[in-house]
Amino acid sequence: MGRITASRTQMKGDPKHNSLLASKFINCLMNDGKKTTAQRVFYDALDEIGRRNETGEQTPIEVFETAVENVKPYIEVRSKRVGGASYQVPMQVSRARQQSLALRWILQAVRDKKGRPMHLKLADEFLAAYKKEGVAYTKRENTHRMADANKAFAHFAW
Repeated sequence: MGRITASRTQMKGDPKHNSLLASKFINCLMNDGKKTTAQRVFYDALDEIGRRNETGEQTPIEVFETAVENVKPYIEVRSKRVGGASYQVPMQVSRARQQSLALRWILQAVRDKKGRPMHLKLADEFLAAYKKEGVAYTKRENTHRMADANKAFAHFAW
């Protein structure tokens, strides 16, 4: 049986901003254990946000944190079998799952865009999510809409 490490307890903030969220994001961004590359991409994206200066007085790391905050879903639908029928039951999303879904959606949105350097795509998506638009934010809105549409089945929540 593989050992599961509680990454939450061992997590250290990222080297530049000492932010746990940034550190987590860098880990999710990382491919093939190349953390240095992932960090470079992430910091280049933040530098790009700073360069564009569309956010007024917020620092790039604050833009990143707000973006993730904006993408977090509060409610989602889960499939529940009741007497041979499957219902989409709306359920509250736990804090940890909110964060991991938000990070996953942002990364998915960025990876689906093709043909530009990763740090530019990342900067775009962060700025979009910060302004409450963009692919990842749309995904959150759709998730909420689904949950809203299936309110009738909320009594099946367990």
